[in-house]
Amino acid sequence: MKGLQIVLDQLTDPTGGAPVEAALLLEDGRPSDLLLDDPEAVRPGTIYRAVVDRPVKGQGGVFVKTPEGMGFLRQVRGLAPGQSLLVQVTGYPEPGKALPLTAKVLFKSRYCIVTPGAPGLNASRAIRDDDAREAALEVAHDVLDDHPLMQGEDPAGVILRSACEGADPEAIAEDIAATAELASQVLADAGSGPEKLLDGPGPHELAWRDWPEAPVLEGEGRFAEMGLDGDLEALSGPEAALPGGASLFIEATRACVAVDVNTGADGSPAAGLRANLATAKELPRQLRLRGLGGQIFLDLAPMGKKDRRQFESALRAGFRSDSTETVLAGWTPLGNYELQRKRARLPLGPLLGKLLG
Repeated sequence: MKGLQIVLDQLTDPTGGAPVEAALLLEDGRPSDLLLDDPEAVRPGTIYRAVVDRPVKGQGGVFVKTPEGMGFLRQVRGLAPGQSLLVQVTGYPEPGKALPLTAKVLFKSRYCIVTPGAPGLNASRAIRDDDAREAALEVAHDVLDDHPLMQGEDPAGVILRSACEGADPEAIAEDIAATAELASQVLADAGSGPEKLLDGPGPHELAWRDWPEAPVLEGEGRFAEMGLDGDLEALSGPEAALPGGASLFIEATRACVAVDVNTGADGSPAAGLRANLATAKELPRQLRLRGLGGQIFLDLAPMGKKDRRQFESALRAGFRSDSTETVLAGWTPLGNYELQRKRARLPLGPLLGKLLG
């Protein structure tokens, strides 16, 4: 099928656990992005009422108690031990470390983001059509001008997301009203002990919230029905095929992600450059599908130094449309190429291996 398509499924846990939510974005029939839930992990976006435990000297942060254990807040001041506050999980913790948290709680939906403590009504710069921007802002004013969330001594703000462009005004209004009501309920919490107030979004909700508008196929067994099981199984292993018989080997360690580029059976003088250019195009997709981030080292196929600029241009083009923040750091003294990518996802290889194994 040409164009975008979203497939929602439930993967069976062979150990007898509950089915695991999964969402797959297809582009021209080829997997482009994958979201997979981990029942044992805390979802980013989860909101807790936490209790301050103790400051961390030299790091400008504090440990706080949550129902899931200890969490860490960076760059906060003026908090006293025993004090209660709202916090939100910002990502998945590294093994053995505390939950990464922020005190700047956000309520994000498909068409809007509610920003407590940051008043104002704004529209995303990605809405390039002036008429669409004004129409969305008008809808938001109709919903929010008299809303209690936007009043008082500490009013909230709202950012209209790029999905508003071309969307049905009624759908935008319903989404803004529902998100504002949810935010009001959570912010009105008056409890004192550690407690989960809002669970983070799962894969199906994230697909609706963050992926482009596309036809949706939903139901248990959809992946198998559409012949996608083989694509998922390939993601559980390190190898990814490239055109012309070349391949990538992508292996995640605790410290970094190592990517090895192989030319395969092609022994021509230009084989290395061809494989490296194919890597530049394919790497963003592979990192998205595998949920990988952090420090990434590319051990490229042999090519002349004169070809480096062409590779760099291809790599920049490959990551231009990728939504995860990625810094192209450059060449190391040993001739490898280094990237720094935000750890926005859970590494999916081990989880896929468990579910498909």
